[in-house]
Amino acid sequence: MVDRMAAVRALVFPLLAALSLNCTAAPFAVHLGEARLVLDSPPGFADTLDLASPRLRELAESLTSASNRILLFALTDADLRLFSQGDAPALHRYLLLATPRALERDSVGLSRFRDFTAESVRSLGEAATPADLKAFLDAQAVGRANFLRVLRSEPLAVSQLLGSRLPPRYGDTPRYLLFTSTQLLLRGKVLAVSVYTGYNDAADAAWLLDMTQRWSGELQRLNGR
Repeated sequence: MVDRMAAVRALVFPLLAALSLNCTAAPFAVHLGEARLVLDSPPGFADTLDLASPRLRELAESLTSASNRILLFALTDADLRLFSQGDAPALHRYLLLATPRALERDSVGLSRFRDFTAESVRSLGEAATPADLKAFLDAQAVGRANFLRVLRSEPLAVSQLLGSRLPPRYGDTPRYLLFTSTQLLLRGKVLAVSVYTGYNDAADAAWLLDMTQRWSGELQRLNGR
């Protein structure tokens, strides 16, 4: 009987974990002032804010300004599974959604959004557009966010590519982080959409650009652009 119950648990627990991950990936609504926005994490990612984990909350807060309100912080399903088992997640890829607290209750029009995004881009300085990305990041200070290039500049969406050199984890092997910062105007509200990936080769950069485009497009679709 003991062996049989152990076998049942071995089958049921992974199923429950999978169901839990699928549930966290469902679209959900948030109210910003009088506006109702529908948010969702992409397939393969799950929001972690409902876990009420101080460790994950601290990590999310380190990724964005204290003047922003975090709406979603998503890990890959594999990382969330590791975290739920008490193991350290790999954190090779993760996602963040936030909104500026100062604009949260306002209805933002195109003119104000244009001024907001122009100031945000101006604060980044000049885009580096390096020919050799790793060589460029190797010459920068560890942890510094470097503005690499503009990805998108439209009335309702502005997006930039940034990169950092991270402290080595083992020995002297360099580590790099690429991420996109996108500002969307949805239903009169400003969303800050960030996608992160560790950078090893061109495949990581290609994934980052594709995910940024697809996730931003899905958020626009869910909220009727």
